[in-house]
Amino acid sequence: MATWVLSECGLKPLPRIFYPPLRNGLASNTTFPSKIRPPPICKKSLCVGSSLRLSSGLRGNSWWALNVSAPLRVPSVGEEDEKSDQRVNGVEDDGEFDPGSPPPFRLADIRAAIPKHCWVKDPWKSMSYVVRDVVVVFGLAAVAAYFNNWIVWPLYWIAQGTMFWALFVLGHDCGHGSFSSNLNLNSVVGHLLHSSILVPYHGWRISHRTHHQNHGHVENDESWHPLPEKMYKNLDYVTRSLRFTLPFPMLAYPFYLWVRSPGKKGSHYHPNSDLFVPNERKDVITSTACWTAMAALLVCLSFAMGPVQLLKLYGVPYWIFVVWLDVVTYLHHHGHEDKLPWYRGKEWSYLRGGLTTLDRDYGVINNIHHDIGTHVIHHLFPQIPHYHLVEATEAARPVFGKYYREPKRSGPLPFHLLGTLIRSMKQDRYVSDAGDVVYYQTDTQQYEPEASK
Repeated sequence: MATWVLSECGLKPLPRIFYPPLRNGLASNTTFPSKIRPPPICKKSLCVGSSLRLSSGLRGNSWWALNVSAPLRVPSVGEEDEKSDQRVNGVEDDGEFDPGSPPPFRLADIRAAIPKHCWVKDPWKSMSYVVRDVVVVFGLAAVAAYFNNWIVWPLYWIAQGTMFWALFVLGHDCGHGSFSSNLNLNSVVGHLLHSSILVPYHGWRISHRTHHQNHGHVENDESWHPLPEKMYKNLDYVTRSLRFTLPFPMLAYPFYLWVRSPGKKGSHYHPNSDLFVPNERKDVITSTACWTAMAALLVCLSFAMGPVQLLKLYGVPYWIFVVWLDVVTYLHHHGHEDKLPWYRGKEWSYLRGGLTTLDRDYGVINNIHHDIGTHVIHHLFPQIPHYHLVEATEAARPVFGKYYREPKRSGPLPFHLLGTLIRSMKQDRYVSDAGDVVYYQTDTQQYEPEASK
């Protein structure tokens, strides 16, 4: 029953990122299935707009060319004429903007607007952020242990949990290949950072790849995807309450790593999980071994310093980190004042799915968690280093037009997002079982006033 609480982030790279090879088989002509299959091979640098290239993995030098700049099915001339009669540049004939309409630009147009230096990965700069964050983590722990009083501990928990989240984001960049172009450096740093906060690096990296390649798809997305109406209405009261009642959904990530999201099977720790293909199993075993070593180290530390002290130094900050991860990843895909579309079938494309993501402003936290709130460009081009995301977004905004939703400006701390989170949890319950362009609906029966009942 508790598995219905688990709808979490799991994140994955696209262009010029080196990953284990995709599954063998033919790709769907409408969407990427949740079990990833390889795209058609393209020998030219451009295919239907602009191709994004994927390495076949750590074990070889062959390349896949993945066409993501346009829908996989090209409409006929008659279909295009019919659509143009109904909407121009996303505007319906009544003058209202339709966020579910196909955009009038291609992925190649966005790419061309981004300055060339934004694509450059500087491993020394990336490592400087790692050194900065690690120094802060150990410094906070030393200060808290020195004072060891109940005025300091709550402040430490919030600060250290936020820093654990910052470490996760740097490991996330390693998984995308935006940390550096060196595969070995990405793997070593990614394992050290993620294992230290009990995240299985390769297991997460592979499922996160599925999230990026299927963003905005009702069934195939991996992270915080919506429940179909029939599935939602078949939930029992306890399961539904756990899934949609705060704070329970914001504590889901560790459980998601073990059992994934509703309707999906597999574990991020098991090499034979449905998440992975056979040639990825060695990577998964390596990450699980690193995770186990960190868990063993924590057990040893509990004997050395006592379980209560370990709980204060590591346990509570770990759960603050989990809340950060769940809140941020949820708000990247939910909670906009205007309902945003989710897609199925022929209506889904990589570009349209990516345009449903949202940027968020976190005030002073933006720098601490490496601008992960600048999320639209990241989702479309995850190979761009985090320190170029803001500039790349500004350059691409004229191309996006109304398809870019300006984030609400934050004060020093992003307290304004708490209201957004609460409202979305109440209103964004399920999507229709039918239709290729669908929007979240509210469970009116559960939230209508008692008097009206």
